Amino acid sequence: MAYLQGFLAPVPEGNKDAYKKMASDVVPLFTDYGAQRIVECWGVEVPRGENTDMYRAVNAEDGDGIIFSWIDYDSEEAFKKGHDSMMQDERMKDAPENPPFDGMRMIYAGFDQLGESGAAGGAGYVQGYVAPVPAAKKAAYADMCETMRQVAIDAGALHAVDSWAENIEDGKVTDFKQAVQAEDGEAVAFGYVEWPSQEAFQQGMAKMQADKRMPGPGSDMPLDGKRLIFGGFEVLMDTNEDKGNG
Repeated sequence: MAYLQGFLAPVPEGNKDAYKKMASDVVPLFTDYGAQRIVECWGVEVPRGENTDMYRAVNAEDGDGIIFSWIDYDSEEAFKKGHDSMMQDERMKDAPENPPFDGMRMIYAGFDQLGESGAAGGAGYVQGYVAPVPAAKKAAYADMCETMRQVAIDAGALHAVDSWAENIEDGKVTDFKQAVQAEDGEAVAFGYVEWPSQEAFQQGMAKMQADKRMPGPGSDMPLDGKRLIFGGFEVLMDTNEDKGNG
């Protein structure tokens, strides 16, 4: 089963370029140990929520931007094998002494892929989300996501993925469970939709809202939408695109 490591992180807005360089510099280390694709995105339309949001998920401070990113692996086994080997690599000692963000407030976890639609490549804009979902409603949630992905693709999206994690470790400062105020018996879903551009997303949203397959107001949903967090992001780095340009 496909597997990804998902991340959210706060980065001071003035450190955007430094973060991008740092992320680019470590690509060879991760790809040498099994990473199939690495995508880094910078928040450009991240709303504030009543209960929680992506800013509170990472204890963002004034002037912080939000990073939404993921790393694809063939399987959880491939990730674990690669990660253990990577920790022994001499290049791990080259980590910057003063990184351009606070790693203690970065949150990350591994997720099994629930479903995928479309094909990765050519995206300039990403809509990312994290949501709490009762573990008992996994099948219903997967079915809903399958429909929603197809609606997005039909409206102009390029690629959409939904993923799932039930055993997320507690973080010292924050974590994905705290990010969505997950309750006992709830899993955490992590997903994204890739679009050619922010303009394409805005045009696509109008089409999606008019699509009869979209859940209507008051529909019974297999998740608590009030604790779902989401945002729109520009793509800073995509190793798939780098390969294509190489």
